[in-house]
Amino acid sequence: MPGTAFGDDNRSVTVNGPHVERSDEVLTEDALGFVAGLHRRFAPTRADLLVRRAERRAEVQRTGRLGFLPDTAEIRAGDWQVAQAPADLVDRRVEITGPTERKMMINAMNSGAKVWLADLEDANTPHWRNVVAGQVNLRDAVAGHASFASEPINGAGGREYALRTDAPLATIVVRPRGWHLDERHVVVDGEPTVGALVDFGLYFFHNAKSLLAKGSGPYFYLPKMESHLEARLWNDVFSYAEAGLGLPQGTVRATVLIETIPAAFEMAEILYELREHASGLNAGRWDYLFSIIKYFRDAGPEFVLPDRAAVTMTAPFMRAYTEQLVRTCHAHGAFAMGGMAAFIPSRRDPAVNEIALAKVREDKEREAGDGFDGSWVAHPDLVPICAEVFDAALGNRPNQLDNLREDVQPDAAALIDLTATVAPPTRAGLEANVSVGLRYLASWLDGNGAAAIDNLMEDAATAEISRSQVWQWVHNEVVLGDTGEAVSADLVRELIAATDLPGDRAADARRLFEQVALADDFVDFLTLPAYELID
Repeated sequence: MPGTAFGDDNRSVTVNGPHVERSDEVLTEDALGFVAGLHRRFAPTRADLLVRRAERRAEVQRTGRLGFLPDTAEIRAGDWQVAQAPADLVDRRVEITGPTERKMMINAMNSGAKVWLADLEDANTPHWRNVVAGQVNLRDAVAGHASFASEPINGAGGREYALRTDAPLATIVVRPRGWHLDERHVVVDGEPTVGALVDFGLYFFHNAKSLLAKGSGPYFYLPKMESHLEARLWNDVFSYAEAGLGLPQGTVRATVLIETIPAAFEMAEILYELREHASGLNAGRWDYLFSIIKYFRDAGPEFVLPDRAAVTMTAPFMRAYTEQLVRTCHAHGAFAMGGMAAFIPSRRDPAVNEIALAKVREDKEREAGDGFDGSWVAHPDLVPICAEVFDAALGNRPNQLDNLREDVQPDAAALIDLTATVAPPTRAGLEANVSVGLRYLASWLDGNGAAAIDNLMEDAATAEISRSQVWQWVHNEVVLGDTGEAVSADLVRELIAATDLPGDRAADARRLFEQVALADDFVDFLTLPAYELID
């Protein structure tokens, strides 16, 4: 609805985007007014906090120090508890993630997982059609009548998809965009809105009361935060939204992804700020690894990690992170959620399946043994494996909140000690980073944020690892351990040119990858320049 405006007092809300089917159902005057109210109240604080991010990173770069905050020691040591979980979030042993594309949404909700993470962030692309259609699909899912008919292929008939009625559906937990992203298609008082507030505001406005009437509630996963002050902002947003719809304070429940290295030093503080609305923390492993590379990209060779595939969750610095997360959560009555199993089972290669599924099982067994209350998978076929592992660990319990992990002590040095993991990257690792980065960007630009690449479900976080590693290797003049080649910009450009990349967005993907992987000034998020290339 290009040019549609709403507002009063000479302050307007303008929607500028291509037409999307059924957009009138979610882009109502009242809903847009609600989003505008959120933006006007909270956008200035969000802008200040983004400035603080840059200032903090500059200070760490200057001093070489990152640690726990001395001013919040009492919070870390306190015996406070977060709010009691609602009934449908007490058992979260298996959570499936995925975009709000209609067929994938139905499959996820029907999968047998306890929770569906409805991803409006890393597994989505903010093409306007995805932003709006995602809200339409979520509204249908809450109402319980989502269905989909696939198109016939090669003469074969299409397939019908619908929400099941013979078994429980997954509980919906929505992940809005991070604080750093704008939504240029919704303009308030002449400026683009905060993407996170658009995603949250539209979903909350249209669905909060319906969810409560069904015995559920408006639940959210919060991504990319770097400090407890950013959590405080979310808490203020929730309280304001609840009051705006006349709902009880504490109606919202939020699980925070600890997926940045600064946030790893403020886990307790983040929970404390959200304690009225908090449900737990999640070990967002891929973004966390990206954050470490980004944060210490110019800190010297002791921070240069090997190939992405060589950095597993058993690396000492990753173990320190996950064990600290479980300890922090359970000390304060919050759920600790494990990381992603991104493998996509292959119907053509049983041997690949056997090896990969064994790794998935081993990963989930480690998490269950460490005290996590549940974990993530990216494909419905992985739900049974994750459920089997956590069923065995939990027994008759719905979670492991009683596992306090008092054997784990806070260790700031361990969180950033990469020395046991540092090793020379390989030619294959460099080629894989370039290939995955390029193919994912081509998919992203074409509107698909969850891309199946080499039997893995890649999203923006894994593409970020790929390009940030290339940037770090080039700017640290890393030598490949197997061939002795120096990782140079010229070598990377050769690999970019040699990568087979079909599709209409291939040229844009090549230019964008070169920009975010080789430019002297490191781009904080590749989705920022990518957003300028889509409708």
